[in-house]
Amino acid sequence: MIQPTASFKDNLQLLPSIEGLEQIELLDGAGAVVATIENQPGKQGSLAVYQYLQNEFGALDAEAAAHGLMVFAEHTPDARQHPGAHPNIDRLLDIVGGAEPLQIRLVAA
Repeated sequence: MIQPTASFKDNLQLLPSIEGLEQIELLDGAGAVVATIENQPGKQGSLAVYQYLQNEFGALDAEAAAHGLMVFAEHTPDARQHPGAHPNIDRLLDIVGGAEPLQIRLVAA
């Protein structure tokens, strides 16, 4: 497990490659897909973080979400101040706040 720094850019350098990953699907307790993060510009940082959380924690529960917020570094306070601007961080904030944990499904390209 990485020790997140105060810089998201630096943290990304510590995460495994997302090469070969098409997208990530987030599933609720019933197995329904509730969100998708695709491997495309503007979303690749979130894709890397969520893949890392799956590898380290096996699911997106409160512990994984709290760690993910540290990995997002300077973007986390911005997400708190601007709800909706960072939906993939908002999701982690919701789970830390008591929302239902999610399963993470990695979809290879």
